[in-house]
Amino acid sequence: MELASYLDDAPWPATKEELIDYAIRTGAPVEVVENLQELEDSEEPYESMDEIWPDYPTDEDFFFEDEGEY
Repeated sequence: MELASYLDDAPWPATKEELIDYAIRTGAPVEVVENLQELEDSEEPYESMDEIWPDYPTDEDFFFEDEGEY
């Protein structure tokens, strides 16, 4: 999960090659680039992080309702 956070600000939608280029230019760890290189080659761009890593948490996953008094 920590490695995927390096792509939070990537220019979505983006192709595999654009994501690899972005990761290299922003100094992401080599593991991020390696993971991106393992993606299927597709001419269709990825719309979001969910398409690459479906279990990546979104902002909604961290939303907590205030249900009680302190």
